[in-house]
Amino acid sequence: MAGGLKAGFVRLMQYLQDPQHVARFQRLCGVRGTEPRDRLRNGVPSTRRGDVHNGGGDATRRRTAGAESAREKRNNGVANGAAGDNVNGQARDKDGVETQGSAVKPLRRNSLTEDTGQEFIIDNKFLYYLFTLGTELGNELFYISFFPFFMWNVDAYVSRRLVVVWVWVMYLGQCTKDVIRWPRPASPPVVKVEMFYNSEYSMPSTHAMSGTAIPLSLFLLTYGRWEYPLLLGLSLAISWCVLVCLSRIYMGMHSILDIIAGFLYSLLILVVFSPLLHTIDTFNRTHPYAPLMIISLHVGLGLFSFTLDTWSTSRGDTAQILGSGAGIALASHINYHLDLLPDPPASTFPIQPPSFTISLIALCLLRFLLGVLILLATRAVMKALTIPLVCWIFGIPSGDVRKARQHMEVELPYRYIVYGTVGLNALFLVPFLFARVGLL
Repeated sequence: MAGGLKAGFVRLMQYLQDPQHVARFQRLCGVRGTEPRDRLRNGVPSTRRGDVHNGGGDATRRRTAGAESAREKRNNGVANGAAGDNVNGQARDKDGVETQGSAVKPLRRNSLTEDTGQEFIIDNKFLYYLFTLGTELGNELFYISFFPFFMWNVDAYVSRRLVVVWVWVMYLGQCTKDVIRWPRPASPPVVKVEMFYNSEYSMPSTHAMSGTAIPLSLFLLTYGRWEYPLLLGLSLAISWCVLVCLSRIYMGMHSILDIIAGFLYSLLILVVFSPLLHTIDTFNRTHPYAPLMIISLHVGLGLFSFTLDTWSTSRGDTAQILGSGAGIALASHINYHLDLLPDPPASTFPIQPPSFTISLIALCLLRFLLGVLILLATRAVMKALTIPLVCWIFGIPSGDVRKARQHMEVELPYRYIVYGTVGLNALFLVPFLFARVGLL
């Protein structure tokens, strides 16, 4: 009996991991590959150099093969997303998307190998743009923009706790990927609509994890604190989650099993951490030893994650997330002692959303634009100072910055210092300056 259940479970897992399901979903949504059918023989992808295969595996092999493929494409004059490319006599427009049934390239090169990927056919532009938006809702760039906007214009209390959720979900997800080490869905049959994360492992989907944890946490933290209809909040959270999860299948980055595992893993993390959010936030703000504990914990977590696998883009992403989380936690401690961005008293709940006027919208946009400029300047200055300094300390040549950052000794302190400072300025320096000039 037990053996039969185990065998059935294994078959179910294999079924959900089958890349053919991903390919079928892509075809249903109007995505087709340009590769001839004879490239798949007996269900096994060809091994001709330059083909795009499983995204996971040995980082060194991927880096070498991808670099060769990228060089070949550049030598042949194939530019990523260049306007005016022709495939089968059809011209691509300036946005990289042509008429019905036209061939396009992935939006961004592979972050590790610089491989531009294979061209593919888009038959449904609406779904293409919709799922591109969905996948961006799970990218770090979105959260780096979303969290500061929420801090400066909506609710710093909710933002602080959302960042704690984001840091733990992304950290545990990345570490789990490096332990399981499952490859991306095979291509062919899957079409790689996205290439940027193709060199990372697949299981679980951290996009599905963040796309589940953030909207659900946002709903749980704001409902009852802010006044809005329950159905509206639930609908937005579910729509956000579904869009992000489906977009990763559409992009060819994850199997159905990856998505389901990421969704359930995220729920498990929320069950564990949601009751602790008040304790964590209160400790970060009020405890005299909080700064020491914050720095030690986040650096220790980063050092542990860097021991799980060889260098890849996920190492840098993990350090960036941990650094940002540490900086925001430190800023919350400073703000508490300076009485900056204080939490409203409980007697004011539920908070009535303000009326959307032209002046309010202009003020929010002004705060966001000025704040982003300060954060971009912070990042540029700290990057220019940190990389040469760290390379000098550890005796690593700094001429090739990309190669230098593949050393843990460079990448870890670089990400921590730069994005820790960005996080600190996002929650402390920017609101401090806004308060001084009357924008807060």
